[in-house]
Amino acid sequence: MDFFTSIPTHIDYVGQAKAEKLYRAIITLFSIVGFIWGYIVQQFSQSVYILGAGFILAAILTLPPWPMYRRNPLNWQNPRNPEEKTSSKKKK
Repeated sequence: MDFFTSIPTHIDYVGQAKAEKLYRAIITLFSIVGFIWGYIVQQFSQSVYILGAGFILAAILTLPPWPMYRRNPLNWQNPRNPEEKTSSKKKK
């Protein structure tokens, strides 16, 4: 069970942008190639198979949080103590 909790499950904002660009590029490329190939062989099913292969490739490359999507982490502020917040209100 410790193995599953040690797997990182987040990506940063820059990584999200990279993943989206890569996903769009793969789907667009496979769509164009699939359309052209399907037109050449006159088989719509070939176009669908090629687009499906592109979708699977894009999913494998963009859905998991690969390390290339986690290179720019955000430095979050430390959380405030709720006791300090209530005591500062009482002083005013």
